[in-house]
Amino acid sequence: MRIIGGAARGRRLFAPEGDETRPTTDRIRESLFNILGQRMDGERVLDLFGGTGALALEAVSRGASFALIADVGKRQVECIRRNAEGVAGRERERVKVLRADYRDAIASAPGAYSLVFLDPPYRMTEVYADAAKRLHAARRLTDDARLVMEHASEVQLTLPPEFEIADVRRYGDTSVSLVRLRSDEKGER
Repeated sequence: MRIIGGAARGRRLFAPEGDETRPTTDRIRESLFNILGQRMDGERVLDLFGGTGALALEAVSRGASFALIADVGKRQVECIRRNAEGVAGRERERVKVLRADYRDAIASAPGAYSLVFLDPPYRMTEVYADAAKRLHAARRLTDDARLVMEHASEVQLTLPPEFEIADVRRYGDTSVSLVRLRSDEKGER
């Protein structure tokens, strides 16, 4: 697994041993960043189930100004830190790694984010709606924020009424839903 674009293109990423982490494949990441845009200049990124940190670090490599990557697992956080050092290099202050579950990460995250990655273990289907609700209530989203939700293809996402699914891409048994605030919710928070 490697960073596929931007300043750190080709940089190898490490994954913790075992089956607790399911990294987003290079193919899905490449497709996703073709949709999101090749450049992430100025984006503030929040990754709530970091795993290896690949999604947020890909955004940093492509110019994101800041990324907060959270995971509850000790081995995952150690791996994310190692990967962040390799990707961010001298600009290490652009990446903050937090050992916390998604609820605590949302509560303690500084500021608002324009790009949020939600890739929990597939069995945790209730997380998508709960995280979206918490992000909205805590004012952690910019008006133009995009939420990227990776989930099992057979799962039908149910979201709070403030959100809408803008696009869904299917990659075999994995789907990626691009979610945003409804237009009538922008500026209303």
